[in-house]
Amino acid sequence: MPKQLIKRFLPSHDVIKRQKALKIFGNTLYNPNLWCLNRRSASGAFAVGLFMAFVPLPSQMIMAAGIAVLFGVNLPLSVALVWISNPVTMPVLFYGAYKIGAWVLHTPHQAFHFELSWDFLLHQMSQIGPPFLLGCFICSVVCALVGYFGIQGLWRYSVVRSWNQRQFRKAFSKKL
Repeated sequence: MPKQLIKRFLPSHDVIKRQKALKIFGNTLYNPNLWCLNRRSASGAFAVGLFMAFVPLPSQMIMAAGIAVLFGVNLPLSVALVWISNPVTMPVLFYGAYKIGAWVLHTPHQAFHFELSWDFLLHQMSQIGPPFLLGCFICSVVCALVGYFGIQGLWRYSVVRSWNQRQFRKAFSKKL
């Protein structure tokens, strides 16, 4: 795992405690799991960040930070992973989520035309809203589960591989 690379960018506990702006949160932000990188906090951060990436609200990062603090997972990683759905990738991700929701609900494909009015927005959301929101929820859950178990598996693979390399070096040095 690129643990050392990621750790270079994470703030230390002393830096966090010295920030005057963070004093309003009290001792909440002093949980070591929010800032350290271990298997539990990293896999949980992937689950939170990937889940929140598909939430179609403008406050994804704030919600990801709140959930990370609530569950005690890595805070910077959770917030950073939300940026998978950025202004460049968002149309593709949300269109895919809509297509998945429409497929699950068996909603026929509708022709799309754009009009800049409040009536148009309300009409379109009543038409595409349910499949879109269902698709976003399905994508959120699937990506969160894949991210969580994927990081758990990669972390375990990395530990086993490093242990095997250590055993190989130990056995090789005994032969010499």
